[in-house]
Amino acid sequence: MLAQLDGGVAEESRETERAEKRTTVGPRVAGQYFQGSGSETYTNKSLGDALFPMLEDALESESLLRDVSEEVRDPGTWRSGELKRELPPGSLVRVTARGSLFDTRYAASAFSAFGSVMVGLNEMGYLPTVKQAGQSKGKKGGQGGCATRQKTAEGAFELEDSIPDFPDIGGADGRTLRSFVRISKGVFAPGLHVNLTPAKGVLINSRLQEGRQYLDSEADILFARYGTEQQEWTVVGSIGSYGTEETSLPDMDFYNADGSVNRAQFAEVMNAQMRNLGRLGFIDLPQSPGFSLIPFAVYRSIPRSGAAMTTR
Repeated sequence: MLAQLDGGVAEESRETERAEKRTTVGPRVAGQYFQGSGSETYTNKSLGDALFPMLEDALESESLLRDVSEEVRDPGTWRSGELKRELPPGSLVRVTARGSLFDTRYAASAFSAFGSVMVGLNEMGYLPTVKQAGQSKGKKGGQGGCATRQKTAEGAFELEDSIPDFPDIGGADGRTLRSFVRISKGVFAPGLHVNLTPAKGVLINSRLQEGRQYLDSEADILFARYGTEQQEWTVVGSIGSYGTEETSLPDMDFYNADGSVNRAQFAEVMNAQMRNLGRLGFIDLPQSPGFSLIPFAVYRSIPRSGAAMTTR
């Protein structure tokens, strides 16, 4: 915040004072006498967090960045297709809207912690007894105890495997929570997402790439700070793609006349299949009429004395 208020953070400051006396002798005069003083101040500032506000202001001044916060709140704008016509993929936009954070990994971790608490309470006698593996009636393979841990091809355990079995507590048990995590892995690929919902039935999704400056904290720390409730976020970025409106799939014929595979056609058939799954919301692709946003920065406005101070 200091970098944005002062145009940078001072890392070094020097102040020097100078006093000077000088006597000269020349051919035309007997002598000259000079006395003076001066001071010099030097400050070295690191721009750091001030760089993005400078970039944002520069893009706006060049009319390269457009604020669409008001437009995306209007359902009629989405129905008319105006945004898609005026802002093709690649356009730089700023969107301020209600939204929330989501990460499948954090959901699995939270459900696992909840399951551990339930199992602990059961062991202390505060909950009905959880049947151990091999004691569950009507099930084969002993599925009544801890969740069966299945390794992936890479040898890593699935996210849902950390959730233990526990009794049904208000409609939630271990098996149900594991199913939620499995669905989450398809709908939102594991990673931190910022989901903006400016209008009913519209989702603007941004995936925050780990290791970048705007994600300098672990996902679980961000959730501990900001929670899972909806709040107002501002995302500045480039439009990646819009959700497909296709309702029919292309012909599955991807062979050339000589019987060889037409690679371009095959790729299009596969992409069309994925676009259709994205349209249905089953995989992590934009869903019409929304779009994906490649984020440059995500920030909130800080209220101050009836006004708003923005930190990026």
